[in-house]
Amino acid sequence: MLAEIITIGDEILIGQIVDTNSAWIAKQLNDIGVRVKQITSVSDDRLHILEALQTACKRAQIVLITGGLGPTKDDITKKTLAEYFRVDMRQDALTLELVEDIFRKSNRPMLDVNTRQADVPSNCTVLPNKNGTAPGMWFDDLENIYISLPGVPFEMMILVEEEVLPRLKSHYSLPIIVHHTVLTAGIGESYLADKISGVEDSLPSHIKLAYLPKLGQVRLRFSAYGTDKQLLDSEIDHYIDQITHLIGEYIVTSEDKPIEKVILEFMEARSLSLSVAESCTGGYLSQLITRHPGCSKVFLGGAISYSNHLKIKMLEVSEATIAQYGAVSQQTVREMSSGAQRIYGSDYSIAISGIAGPDGGTPTKPVGLVWISVSGKYHTLATEFKFGRRREQNIERAAVSALIMLLKLLREEQSTS
Repeated sequence: MLAEIITIGDEILIGQIVDTNSAWIAKQLNDIGVRVKQITSVSDDRLHILEALQTACKRAQIVLITGGLGPTKDDITKKTLAEYFRVDMRQDALTLELVEDIFRKSNRPMLDVNTRQADVPSNCTVLPNKNGTAPGMWFDDLENIYISLPGVPFEMMILVEEEVLPRLKSHYSLPIIVHHTVLTAGIGESYLADKISGVEDSLPSHIKLAYLPKLGQVRLRFSAYGTDKQLLDSEIDHYIDQITHLIGEYIVTSEDKPIEKVILEFMEARSLSLSVAESCTGGYLSQLITRHPGCSKVFLGGAISYSNHLKIKMLEVSEATIAQYGAVSQQTVREMSSGAQRIYGSDYSIAISGIAGPDGGTPTKPVGLVWISVSGKYHTLATEFKFGRRREQNIERAAVSALIMLLKLLREEQSTS
């Protein structure tokens, strides 16, 4: 079963907002066995919308539309859908009641433009929106189902969960789609593909493997299609076991979770604590860690010490070390991680110092040069990295590289303790 998602709104096309709706909808559809064939964004233009609808129905049985359902003149989705189906508009009594209730509770006057929110194409089944004034609409048109939803994310999400998914599951006999993800780190995509090429070549036609690279990491996503979930899970596990045998040292986890979450769970299970000393990453590493609920069971905090003065005051880095070797050096970063571990009383610590760019480099220490140190219970390790000239990527790659180093040290030390 195939679906196409159409998002409507000039604000998407000019980059004013990011289309997060499509990603969320695609995941919900996939979870019930519906594959998204294409995602299309169109402007608030009648002809553009009509063209998108006419082509989408040729690619997919389910056409799901978001946006363009507001009360203002630029929201033309309802009228365009009525034109597409060659029907008139009608006033939906339940929608009008819900809209009136919203304005009554907020003690605001209801204008004619708000009343018109209850006008819908006469051939649609209304999906009541209890959290806004724009109703969802379901159109059953011979071989295709068309679903129109508000663009406001929380309104759209509730309608999908409470109305759309149950209707799709009762309307179609849907297959089962199973995804398993393996996260690898410290190995390039091409080298990884070469190492596991034998396993990939042996996959049956109903199991697909996708490579999803991102800054020092590659996710391997297995997708299996069939009718027996237990059998599909078992088949994928078999191939994951083969891959683990080949590249076990690079595998972070066989679950779909980020590396910092894996580290937090590993350390929490062993009652270990972590602190950080960040310079060029400016708190980005801490943000990755603290976005996860429960991180305080492991993460104590740390220092963002951009200046040499604060490296000395907050982390007890030696003035002589900085004077002789500079802030971006093996010697300084080792003292930063050791200082954080000692001062904050953590079992493990990470320190990062580098030149993020786009300026500030020298012939001997160019932009993209980053030193990372990790201190553990028995060892302090420091590694030099040479990234590129893009500031944001350097910051992200430094943080991820630090996490990879920490996970490796954790596993080595904990396996021998």
